[in-house]
Amino acid sequence: MTAVDDGSDTAPRECRICWHVYDPATGDAYWQIPPGTPFSALPPHWTCPQCDAAKECFLLIAEGQ
Repeated sequence: MTAVDDGSDTAPRECRICWHVYDPATGDAYWQIPPGTPFSALPPHWTCPQCDAAKECFLLIAEGQ
């Protein structure tokens, strides 16, 4: 997988600390984030459900990688 920063809000993002993937299509069960929630709409207190990293630690995943 290759991480990029093109500003896409609907693309999956990967935590650079633990490699957990947040996919807007599936949401986040741990934080009770419903499917279809774009990354920019996550609440300010949201952190990685696996390692507690901040949103700033997430990188876009290039399509097809």
